[in-house]
Amino acid sequence: MKNIIVILLVILISGCADSVSFNTAANMEPVGFWYGLWHGFIFPFAWVVSLFSDSTAVYAIYNNGGWYDFGFFLGVCGFSSTAYSSS
Repeated sequence: MKNIIVILLVILISGCADSVSFNTAANMEPVGFWYGLWHGFIFPFAWVVSLFSDSTAVYAIYNNGGWYDFGFFLGVCGFSSTAYSSS
């Protein structure tokens, strides 16, 4: 039962994955630290979805550089620390 709940939560949260085509990214305003943090936190879910969908990316190509990267790094680190701290 626990595995089914985890799978359903992964599917639910993966709906938050960032999906944008390369053509529309050129016309978008660059995202910064907070989006990087969020994208880093949902990285594992977005990665699974990106395996099955060509329109889903795990990293925003329309970012503002260093601050987005820093937020993304913190988000990935934050997810991994919360995922493994309960075991």
